Amino acid sequence: MTEKHVFYDELGNEIEFFVKAKFTLDDTDYVALLNADQLDTLTYLLKLDMDENGDPIFTTIDDEEEFEEVKTAYEELSRDHLQ
Repeated sequence: MTEKHVFYDELGNEIEFFVKAKFTLDDTDYVALLNADQLDTLTYLLKLDMDENGDPIFTTIDDEEEFEEVKTAYEELSRDHLQ
C-alpha cells in the first residue's frame, strides 16, 4: 500500500488514505481506501472517475444494489489475494 490520497473532513483536517485495491466491475473503476492513521478501521469503497485533466475523482456509490455488487467483488478479490 504505497499510493496515498489526501482528503479533508468537514473541519478542514487533512486525512490520508492508502489505496488498498483498485478493480473494475462492469466497465466501471472502483477503489478501496484505508485510513492511513487507523489501519484497523473500515475500508471505504468508492467509484473512481477522472476529471478533464486526468486527475482522479472519487465519488460515493449511492445506489444500494451497485454498492452490494462492488462490496461482493472486493471481498472476493481480498479472499483471492489471501490464498
